[in-house]
Amino acid sequence: MIDVEAVARRFVADVWNAGREESADELVAEECPGLGGTGPAAVLAWHRERRAAFPDLRYKLVDVVAAAGDRVALRWRAAGTQAGQFGPVPPTGQVVSYSGATFLRFDAAGRIVDVWSVNELFQLLQQLGVEMLPPLTDAGA
Repeated sequence: MIDVEAVARRFVADVWNAGREESADELVAEECPGLGGTGPAAVLAWHRERRAAFPDLRYKLVDVVAAAGDRVALRWRAAGTQAGQFGPVPPTGQVVSYSGATFLRFDAAGRIVDVWSVNELFQLLQQLGVEMLPPLTDAGA
């Protein structure tokens, strides 16, 4: 039986933190959805984009909430310095810290077939100084 928790921890350590892209070829299945496609390259595309904005971004696993059968749930905290463009936000040099959770599903060979993450994007944008205003309505105009 595959130790999916160990694979999940390696995915965070190698791919997210160390930038060892070759590890994605071992850990991510071809059908795993990513940025603009599927497979290791598509999963790496998201990480490359995030890494371009926050080159020193580091993830710390706070908790492995569940590791059962073919699924693992991770709670994590990330921190890094915005040195590149992040969506519409130009580089600020601001250090940010935010939390999130990632849910992984594995195939019978122990490769990741699905990655779903949620994070405190609103908190991250606030730390970058982005002002977010609610849309105007006819009543508020």
